[in-house]
Amino acid sequence: MSAVADPPKVAADPDGKLADNIAYFARALRKAGLKVGPSATLDAIAAVKAAGLTSRDDFYWTLHAVLITRHEDDAVFEEAFRLFWRSRELIEKMIAMFSPKAPPRQSEREKKRAGEDRAAEAMFEGARDRITKQERPEIEIDASLTVSGNEVLRQKDFAQMSVREIEEAKQAIAALRLPADWIATRRFRPDPRGDRIDPRAMMRASMRTGGDLVLPKFRSRREIHPPLVVLADISGSMSQYTRVFLHFIHALTEKRRRVHTFLFGTRLTNVTRQMRHKDPDEALADCAGAVKDWSGGTRIGEALASFNLTWSRRVLTQGAVVILITDGLERDSVDELSKQMERLHKSCRRLIWLNPLLRFDGFSARAKGVRAMLPHVDEFRSVHSLEAMSALCEALSGGGGRETDPRWWMDAADRAMAA
Repeated sequence: MSAVADPPKVAADPDGKLADNIAYFARALRKAGLKVGPSATLDAIAAVKAAGLTSRDDFYWTLHAVLITRHEDDAVFEEAFRLFWRSRELIEKMIAMFSPKAPPRQSEREKKRAGEDRAAEAMFEGARDRITKQERPEIEIDASLTVSGNEVLRQKDFAQMSVREIEEAKQAIAALRLPADWIATRRFRPDPRGDRIDPRAMMRASMRTGGDLVLPKFRSRREIHPPLVVLADISGSMSQYTRVFLHFIHALTEKRRRVHTFLFGTRLTNVTRQMRHKDPDEALADCAGAVKDWSGGTRIGEALASFNLTWSRRVLTQGAVVILITDGLERDSVDELSKQMERLHKSCRRLIWLNPLLRFDGFSARAKGVRAMLPHVDEFRSVHSLEAMSALCEALSGGGGRETDPRWWMDAADRAMAA
């Protein structure tokens, strides 16, 4: 009987810290969302010992070759490596242990990449908690008559959030209950509890007995998620809201098929392919790189005309739902805007308009662009907070109330102007 070979053992380095540092680095990658197991950690230590250390690039690519198995993890790994091994003295000391040749100095890249936030959070999570506990004094607060922090965050305007609150909002968006908007198609599927007889299935089954035994077979209509098409304004007044809302669209893109995303300012850009990246930060970074007019001007009518002409018949199929995100402040002709909105409304099953201006209590549909668009939408909603996004998920699953009816807003504006 052949004995099972023991796993290879890696000799410890002179200071005994190389293996520990690589193991801690692997744990940090795992916290950042990468699939790095114990076996990969041992392989990385063995690979570094076998390949040797002659330069920082060699060390980087040795770890990369062992620990990274998916292309979408490159950005997180790169930032984690830069943050963990940023100490020039540490990397030079490690290289000196394996090679008498000093490594060439390289200029440190200061550009923030897509995965830096996640890598930094995973890297220094424990240290940040310890520092926070040491520096912050404990304060006792009677919270019996106060609002919880989660509720305040849900109702807070995205434009008023700090960087930390924006990150918490992104995590809350990813955890939102996604809409269950199933629709029945004209196609059928076998269903033992269906309400319709399936004669073809009955004939096929009877052939097994030569037609002597014909048992009933049933079928029901096939249900699918309808295509979801997002047209988002990325002009100067809308870029902050659109950037946060794209995290919600990224979560939808991961969980369901046929989600199409278009961004427009002065021109229309299809970013559906960029939104399919697994990493949300990398997806938004690619979107920003693909769009040439981010935070610029806006021409809503021209962008809708381009969509109706080029993309409408391709993506508005099988009862598609369109989500339009804009403030409706058109700078060009409102006649063209009304025409293109009417055509878009007739091409889809539902058209939902999300407008951050609804966060103001005194908002009234008096602007020419807003009045030109409202008659051609099914629902009129806000998009300025987590609570508004949660309401949108419920609306996609069901319907809206009077406060989302565009006719109610038009009547309110008419009454205000008449008074």
